[in-house]
Amino acid sequence: MLSGRKRKIRIGSRCDSAENFPESSGHFRIWMLALGIIIATGAIIFRLYSLQVVAYEDYRLLAEGQHTLFSKLIPKRGEIFFQDKDKPYPAAVNQETKLAYAVPKEIENREETAKFISATLGLDEKILLEKFSNPEDQYEPLKHRLTDEEIQKIEDQKLAGIHLADETYRYYPSGELAANLLGFVGWNGDELLGRYGIEGYFDKDLKGEIGNLESNRDTLGRWISVGKRLLTPAKDGTGVVLTIDHIIQYEAERILKGAMEKFQAENGLIIVMEPETGKILAMAQAPGFDPNQYGEVADASVFRNLSVSSPYECGSVFKTITLASAIDAGKINPDTTYNDTGLVQEAGYGIKNSDEKAYGKQTMTQVLEKSLNTGAIFAEKQLGNRGFYDYVTRFGFGETTGVEIAGESAGSIANLKNLKSAIQFFTASFGQGITITPIQLVSAFASIANGGVLMKPQITEKVIYSDGQEQTVNPQEIRRVISPETAVKISEMLRSVVVNGHGKRADVPGYQVAGKTGTAQVASTTSQGYETGKSIGSFAGFAPLDNPKFAVLVKMENPKTVQWAESSAAPTFGELMKFLLEYADIEPTEKYTQKDLEIFNQTHDLKEIYLKKQQIEREKQKKLEEQQKINEQK
Repeated sequence: MLSGRKRKIRIGSRCDSAENFPESSGHFRIWMLALGIIIATGAIIFRLYSLQVVAYEDYRLLAEGQHTLFSKLIPKRGEIFFQDKDKPYPAAVNQETKLAYAVPKEIENREETAKFISATLGLDEKILLEKFSNPEDQYEPLKHRLTDEEIQKIEDQKLAGIHLADETYRYYPSGELAANLLGFVGWNGDELLGRYGIEGYFDKDLKGEIGNLESNRDTLGRWISVGKRLLTPAKDGTGVVLTIDHIIQYEAERILKGAMEKFQAENGLIIVMEPETGKILAMAQAPGFDPNQYGEVADASVFRNLSVSSPYECGSVFKTITLASAIDAGKINPDTTYNDTGLVQEAGYGIKNSDEKAYGKQTMTQVLEKSLNTGAIFAEKQLGNRGFYDYVTRFGFGETTGVEIAGESAGSIANLKNLKSAIQFFTASFGQGITITPIQLVSAFASIANGGVLMKPQITEKVIYSDGQEQTVNPQEIRRVISPETAVKISEMLRSVVVNGHGKRADVPGYQVAGKTGTAQVASTTSQGYETGKSIGSFAGFAPLDNPKFAVLVKMENPKTVQWAESSAAPTFGELMKFLLEYADIEPTEKYTQKDLEIFNQTHDLKEIYLKKQQIEREKQKKLEEQQKINEQK
C-alpha cells in the first residue's frame, strides 16, 4: 500500500505538472514576444531618430541632390568694384546660371544618356561613359554656364540621373573696360581660378575658403547612417573696392582707342595717378579683350597688364629723373649752362642728340625743352656714377612697386652696377640701356608732383569681408626722394617744356601743365641693337602746377603715322588732362580765349575719332544682322 501510494503520488505529480505546462509556456511566449516588440520598436525609434534628427542634414542634402552639398562646400567669390564718385560701381560680379550634373547610380541607360548629353552639350561621348561607370558615384559635373537652349533640351528630355542645379559664374558688366587690369576667372578642371590682374593677385582672398564634410564610411566608401558627420560650410570670399574711378577709366580708354586709331600704334596705355596718395584712378590699355569671352582670344599675350609687366627703355622722359637728381644733390641748377657740341665721345662710341644738331651754350632748362642727350650726360657727370645710381634707386627703379596686380616686373638697371662703365651711365641718363615699367615711371613723376615724396602705387581702396565688415586701405609713403625745393624747381622746368619745348600739345587752355616727352628706340629681341623703324612714344606729366591733382603717363608703341612722342603721346595726354581737370571741377588759373579752345579741340580729336569708328562698326553690325534675317527667311 505504501509503495502504491508512493507510485500514485508520483503519477499524480507528473499529471499535475503536465496539466500546468501549457499555461506557463504561453506566458513565457507572450513575454518574449512583448520583449521582441519592445526591442524592435526601440530599434525603429532609434533608427528614425538617427535618420530624422542626427543625420537629418545629410539625408536632406542627399534628397535634394548631391549638388546641394557641393554648393554648401563651395564659397561665393568676392566681387570687385570701381569708384563712381562716392559709391561703388560693379566691375566683376557673380551671376546666377545653371550647371548640368549627373548622378551615375540613377542613370538607367548609360549609352543612350551619354549619346544625348554629348549631342546636347558638345561633350565627348567616351569621357561621359567613363563618368557614368561608377554606380556608387553621387555627383559628376558635366558642364557649367549652360545656355538657355541647353537648359531647355535637358529639361524636356527628363533623363534619369541627369540634373540641373543653380551655380554662379563671373560676369564683367562693362565688358572690355579695364579688362587688362581686372584679369578674369577661368575653370581649371572643376576649380575656378583668378588669372592675371586683380583676379589673379587677390585670387586666394576672392575665392574664399572651401567647406568640408567629415563622415564615417564603410569599407566600400559609403556613408554610415549613424556615423559621425561634421559639415563645415564654405566661407565666402572677400570683396575688393578699387581706387579706379569708373568715369576716368571709361574716358581714358575712349581717348586711348582714338589715339590707337589715329596714330596706328601697335599698343598703348594710360595711367592716371593721384600724386598725394599714390592712388591709381585709371589704368587703360589697348588692345584689350572681353573677360566674359576670354576663351575666344587667340593671342594670350593680350591678357598681360603692360603697365606693370612690360619694362621698356623709356627714352628722353627719363632726363627728368637725371636732372632732378643732379639738382637735388646741389651739382646743378635750372640755369646751369654747358656747351653743346652735339656729340659726346666715350669708350669708342659717339652719342649725339636725337636731331643730330649742336646748340652751343644751353641751360639745364633748355636741355629739357630741346631734349638734349648731351645735356643729360653733362648732368650725370656732375652728379657722378655713384650718386646717379643712388638717386635712380631712390626713385624706385630696379625694384617692384608692390602694386597689387599680378605679374609685376622690376625692370632692370643691372647696367649701372658697374660704376666704372661710364658709357652705361651716359646712355641711362637719357633713358637707354636700362628698362623701367610704366607704373615705376608714373610713380616717379607723381613723387615730383607730391613735393618729392614717393608713394606706393595703390589700387585697393578697401576690402569687404564675408561678414560684412569693411577695412579701408590707407596710402603708404615709401620715402622722400628729393627735397620740396628741388621738386618745385624741376616742376617749373617741366612747365617750360610744355610752354617752350616739345610738350606744347600736352598743354590745356587755362591751366599750367608740366611734363616731358620721350621717343625711344625699341630694343631688338634677336640682337644687341635696336629695331629699325620702330619707336615708343611717352609723355609723363602732371597738373595743375601749383597743386597737382593728377599725374599721367601716356605710352604708345610703334605709332606708324607719326615719328615723335610730341605728335602722339603729348596730344593724347593733353586731351585726357583737359577732361580730368574739368571732371574734378578745378578752376582755371590762366587766361584763355574761345579761339584757344577751338584750336585745342581741332588738334585734340581722339575721342571723336573713337566715336566715329564705333558708329561705323555699329552700322556694319546692323547691316550684317539684317542680311542674316533675310537669308533665314529665304
